[in-house]
Amino acid sequence: MKRIASIWTVAIALCLSGAALADDLAAPGDAKSLGFSAARLARIAPWYEARFASFPPSDGLLPGAVVAIAKGGKLAYLQAIGFQDRAKTVPMKTNSIFWIASMTKPVTSVAAMILVDDGKLELDASVGRYLPELADMRVATIDLATGKAGLDPPKRPMTVRDLLRHTSGLIYPEMDFAYPERGLSNATAEFAIHAIHAIYGWKVFGWNGAYRRDKTLADFVSSLAGLPLAHQPGEVHEYGWSADVLGRVVEVASGQPLDQFMQSRIFAPLHMVDTGFYVPKDKLDRLVDSPMPERPPIWDVTTPAKLFSGGGGLVSTAPDYLRFSQMLLNDGELDGVRVLSAQAVKAMTTPALSPDVRIFGGDEVGGRAGTSFGLGFGIRTNPVYSWIPGAPGSFSWAGLWGTYFWIDPAEKLIGLQMVQATPGSKGRGAVMYAGINHLTYGALTIPEPPASAAPAGVSPEALADYVGTYDFGSSVSSRDRQGLADGKNGWLGIESFVAMEPEGLRINKPTSGAPATRAGVMVGDLITQLDDTPLKGLTLTEALARLRGPAGTTIRIKIVREGQDNATDLSVVRAARRANAVQLQVRFAQGKLVAEAVGAWPILEFEKGKATPLVATSSNEFTVDDEDHTRIAFVRDAAGKVSGLILNSGPWEQKAAMIASDLIH
Repeated sequence: MKRIASIWTVAIALCLSGAALADDLAAPGDAKSLGFSAARLARIAPWYEARFASFPPSDGLLPGAVVAIAKGGKLAYLQAIGFQDRAKTVPMKTNSIFWIASMTKPVTSVAAMILVDDGKLELDASVGRYLPELADMRVATIDLATGKAGLDPPKRPMTVRDLLRHTSGLIYPEMDFAYPERGLSNATAEFAIHAIHAIYGWKVFGWNGAYRRDKTLADFVSSLAGLPLAHQPGEVHEYGWSADVLGRVVEVASGQPLDQFMQSRIFAPLHMVDTGFYVPKDKLDRLVDSPMPERPPIWDVTTPAKLFSGGGGLVSTAPDYLRFSQMLLNDGELDGVRVLSAQAVKAMTTPALSPDVRIFGGDEVGGRAGTSFGLGFGIRTNPVYSWIPGAPGSFSWAGLWGTYFWIDPAEKLIGLQMVQATPGSKGRGAVMYAGINHLTYGALTIPEPPASAAPAGVSPEALADYVGTYDFGSSVSSRDRQGLADGKNGWLGIESFVAMEPEGLRINKPTSGAPATRAGVMVGDLITQLDDTPLKGLTLTEALARLRGPAGTTIRIKIVREGQDNATDLSVVRAARRANAVQLQVRFAQGKLVAEAVGAWPILEFEKGKATPLVATSSNEFTVDDEDHTRIAFVRDAAGKVSGLILNSGPWEQKAAMIASDLIH
């Protein structure tokens, strides 16, 4: 009896400690103690409100959002902004319910990895072991010379790992995010690729299609059996139906419907009380409106579904998904409850695409996006190009209607945005990624800022050397190394829309009016040399690095154009890239130096329209009277000319390059 009593005592203690831990994610704590500036966190809500005012529902953006930020396992920010209905009559709530679309995929991936931990699922087992109906799928082939299509047997079976990393060959129909141009040298071959997507679209969504809420997941997966795989398994990463098929694998391996498995193994243990495949009647008053005038039937989450879409079927709230994210950041456990092994989380958040895997589809994964893909997440690998914020190793994903999260293990930071916006709309583009990323990292303070140094006298003549505009790239924080400010701020207008081929870079979609377009670069051109150096054999990341350089410098490009026998040599002058630029302008005001943010984003305490005084502490060092005790040190080049500045020199420093006056915003 004593042993039983002690067990109950331990159980009660665990419950009480779990409740205490849960409170850390339920109510925002003191921002300063968590490493944030409360004043800078307060910039977030007005930023969204300005977007809602600029992009009304007619532009595809519902006028409301919920934003959550946690650091070190504690909630730093949770804010409901605007309204949850198109008519602006129902205020948004922090627990308003959103359709999270593809943010379902990480949850399904976790479900699969739970079964791997249980020993019921093998990552490198063929999918056919669990789903025999898919065992005989063949692979569509295209002769790039003639465009002729055929069917071949797979070189190896599709595996569970392929489903997790989207290398299965199962693809989506073309959608706004499925970037169609692949740089194929033959127009007929390009057409054939489009045809394969169209076949998937008709089979899945067309008349009597199987992807319907009144069909089962088993019905849907069976309908895929007669389709061709678009690629050999393991050879190409292309976003598609892999997660839905993975959901069916979970059902078969666990012996439970996907909704029941997720409820018992993920939602209940994590106390995700509002997450599921539909919204019950007693919670419909918290369901956020569709950004469209009517919710499409396949996305009508107001009634129970038979189809449990592992790729996009879940609804959730910011508090619920924050708990799921915190479990991942905690290496698989939350509040004393272990959902995944630490080894499983590490496998999921480690890049899983080898260099020989080609990447087709959207602009979220690959060298031009600075990301790889793990087992369920996009993973930041290259801070120069990445749209994912934070340290390399940060992982994230987004949903079709604008929900988005990221996890930065280095900072122990989670950011979460819940919005509903029409795919491809101006409104959706206005709120995706850049805003919440920049504002969150920009709100981080400097740990243990130094005491202010004593003022020093500096002559106006000496101060005049420092007047100018300084460019930080796209990074607002020492912890967000995005678009590093290394002086290579030049832009050609082809960087985001290229594909690496064996002989060089294929141009898919040059930006209209950009330097490369003005110089004569066209869609379909193949760049074989940059500055007389062949690109043959390089990776996409290596080739993109060759494109970079300071604004105002010239790069020589050799292109091969379809239908022409001889290569063409072009010279392109790089222009300053201004999108999302973080810039600081230093100028005189009443005989003193002041600084003001003039780029797209504020940086530290510097904002647009606010002249912040700089107090000299030596001939080239200055300080600011703010909570970070911000220090500015100007630097000179070998010729003695001011070439840049450093904010807070040391482990948290941020560097900026001085740019020419004709490049100032």
